[in-house]
Amino acid sequence: MTPWDIADRPRRRVGRGLELHDEIPSTNDRARELLAEPDGEGRAVVAEVQTAGRGRRGRTWTSPGGVNLAVSVGLQPRLSTGDAWQLAAAAALAAWDACNRFAPVTLKWPNDVVADFDGAKVGGILIETTLDGERVAEAVIGIGLNLNWARRDMPAELAGATSLAELAGGPVDRGEVLDGLLDALDDEIVALEAGHTPRDRYRAACSTLGREVELETGEGRIHGRAVDIDERGELVLETSDGTVHVASGEIARLRTAVPA
Repeated sequence: MTPWDIADRPRRRVGRGLELHDEIPSTNDRARELLAEPDGEGRAVVAEVQTAGRGRRGRTWTSPGGVNLAVSVGLQPRLSTGDAWQLAAAAALAAWDACNRFAPVTLKWPNDVVADFDGAKVGGILIETTLDGERVAEAVIGIGLNLNWARRDMPAELAGATSLAELAGGPVDRGEVLDGLLDALDDEIVALEAGHTPRDRYRAACSTLGREVELETGEGRIHGRAVDIDERGELVLETSDGTVHVASGEIARLRTAVPA
């Protein structure tokens, strides 16, 4: 028995095969390689340790073996380039659903899973896409979740992080989390390709909305109140200079909005 003894999904798109690694440079890179192999689409690549794991905005992603979950899935989705942003929202919702079975979590824009009560980070998502004209040719969905990593053992640079076990008050079954995650992600992809946007459900799960934020973008910092997620997946801010739509950025500060 291993922590990843989960049911096979021969008739499902996501996770219909499971590839396990004690150590690998990057689960995202391996999932991309599988897209060139027969029946490689949808295979879930899981690693205990990544030696070259990546996060958003060029960051590295590190995790000790035996406690967390790092999984990537490569797909050839039937999506237009204009709808590519929905992949991140769908993956975030799948992670949110899997984690919420153990402890209350919410989503922080654009795609972090965070503790419901204090916003400590539980996990994140990295989507890497290849575009072909007006369609998404390939997409690799990478999800990293802190599951049984004790907060006291996390390095200083992760001071704002926590784990699902810390929130649940005890260890969580990593195989059960993975099983729920793959089921939820499969359902999300089916819905996406049928033309059903995850926008409304993402907005309902996103604790960023209604808060005062300081957002770091490539053009500087923006201060304002997060009021919506628009039809392109952009965060809508009400600022002193008017309404601003932000396609990408990093929330540097987040606090409860002061009532008018």
